[in-house]
Amino acid sequence: MSTRFTQAEVHEVAVRGGTIRYRELGEGEPIVFVHGLLVSGLLWRKVVPALAETHRCIVPDWPLGSHERAMAPEADMTPLGVARMVAEFLEALELDGVTLVGNDTGGAICQLVIAHHPERVGRLVLTDCDAYENFLPPMFRPLQWLAHVPGAIWALLQPARLRAVRRSPLGFGPLMRDAGDPITEDYLRAGLADRGVRRDTARFLRAISSRDTLAAAERFGDFERPVLIVWAQRDRVFPLRFGERLAAAFPDARLERVDDSRTFISEDQPERLAGLIAEFLAAPRSAARA
Repeated sequence: MSTRFTQAEVHEVAVRGGTIRYRELGEGEPIVFVHGLLVSGLLWRKVVPALAETHRCIVPDWPLGSHERAMAPEADMTPLGVARMVAEFLEALELDGVTLVGNDTGGAICQLVIAHHPERVGRLVLTDCDAYENFLPPMFRPLQWLAHVPGAIWALLQPARLRAVRRSPLGFGPLMRDAGDPITEDYLRAGLADRGVRRDTARFLRAISSRDTLAAAERFGDFERPVLIVWAQRDRVFPLRFGERLAAAFPDARLERVDDSRTFISEDQPERLAGLIAEFLAAPRSAARA
């Protein structure tokens, strides 16, 4: 784990419905990272230090199941509501020309941001993520069904205390090569400990619908700023065809394929991901496709 990242001071920003905690490293043009369900900003811990040499890297813990501070009971925990939180976060920090980086469920949130709140986004990076009709992927739809059962999220998380379960197809196994890494226990700790966090998670899961991502996709042609799609070639959760489809949908996009990685490229191939993002950010905006 990157000590420099984990020891960075934790800041807080108020948005409609609650408080977002975040870490920050570096100076320069801002990069804001958006993780997915049941992980935290620690997902980016291996990528951020390299990018922070030249950029201001801002890494929030979004309210998607591993956040330590629950949102208010009345908070809008739909995907569109969380996308609005991202937009409010950017506004609260007075960030402009932001490079938004998303993975997994966070990639879907990023798509909703650029569809509905694109004003402060200058570039977009999507790694393996939900898109189009694949929100949620079939493998994880039972989570959504369970979210309708009172107490089911708590019951679901209990076996995940065991390293063997976290490594299995029922845990993080499909998402990262070393799913037994202690970081996976850190990801689940908040949900195991806090009823409000579990409530947020269940409300978000119940609200997921591919209607949102399909509607957002209709606006991709309006987002003319540079887009980088980085996708694991053999991802079983988010097949490469979705990355190819995303790259073809934006006016100024390119696709980079990554070998020997599962969904969490930031875990399996962090140096490769950081290098691709750095190269993308160094290119003149008009030449981002080249």
